[in-house]
Amino acid sequence: MGGISIWQLLIIFAIIVLLFGTKKLRTLGSDLGSAVKGFKKAVDDKDAEQDEDEDKDKDADFEQRKMENKSESAQPSQADKRKQDN
Repeated sequence: MGGISIWQLLIIFAIIVLLFGTKKLRTLGSDLGSAVKGFKKAVDDKDAEQDEDEDKDKDADFEQRKMENKSESAQPSQADKRKQDN
């Protein structure tokens, strides 16, 4: 009751075809499709650029160590402690 029925949509579609013709509608559809493809390609290219930028931020392909490993190696060994005490 409150919505558009299928018959109303068919009448609107028929009026549009009569006004513009099938050739213009076909070219309009293909133009719209190519625009959507171009947009998707641009979005994918931007994501690829961001991934490359993240890879460039790494320092010479070395793996980054966790902070726990660095703190363990920074602590002096027991032999070093003995030398300092003497």
